[in-house]
Amino acid sequence: MNCTDVKQALELHHDGELETERLRALREHLADCSDCATAHDQLGRLRAAVRTGATYYTAPDELKRIAARRVQPSLLSSLTRSMQFSRWAFGGSLAAAMALAVALTLAVVGPQGTDSLAREVVSNHVRSLMADHLADVASTDQHTVKPWFAGKLDFSPPVHDLSGEGFPLIGGRLDYLAGKSVAALIYPRREHRINVFVWPAAPGPKDERTLAKNGYNMVAWNQEGMRMWAVSDLNAKELSAFVRLLSSR
Repeated sequence: MNCTDVKQALELHHDGELETERLRALREHLADCSDCATAHDQLGRLRAAVRTGATYYTAPDELKRIAARRVQPSLLSSLTRSMQFSRWAFGGSLAAAMALAVALTLAVVGPQGTDSLAREVVSNHVRSLMADHLADVASTDQHTVKPWFAGKLDFSPPVHDLSGEGFPLIGGRLDYLAGKSVAALIYPRREHRINVFVWPAAPGPKDERTLAKNGYNMVAWNQEGMRMWAVSDLNAKELSAFVRLLSSR
């Protein structure tokens, strides 16, 4: 995949619409191309700010019925075509516009909250299962997985194998969460899969939080200078036991 291909693939990637092979090629390109990686991060920050901070209103049923009657299919088709535009463009003007949009949005809505981050964690977890691409590096050896992240992230995630406790490490991958590139570590438990998302955190207490959303259990905590989020459809008791084992390392 070259830079031109990346221009077309970035927004599809952020929408979760990129097929497995192109997703793998995109991640490999982003690891080697700083310009495309910067564009990737800028788009992610903008989308995260809008997604988490925008105020949404549900139209009354009567208004929906009126709109449905008044908008003719031919007009709707015309509007759809007229709104199509190039998915991505590089250059200073776009970067400046994106930076301004992010700044204005953040000024209005403030920092991303735990609930919106939890939604994003679940979405990324589900997407990894649907795409059948859990791992960029598939290995049960923590000494293989940890070095793989070198040069791909500006931090070194803690990687531990818990095979002896029933949670073997099976690999890791690059992911994108909360407007930043993060590490994802994968652990199986019977037919379940656990994604552990990792990124740097400011020094502080463990700040452990347990959450549940859309049938998925999550635990968030600080460890070794990192913020960790574990998510799975595994029952809450076993997921908490897994987190205790992982945090004790």
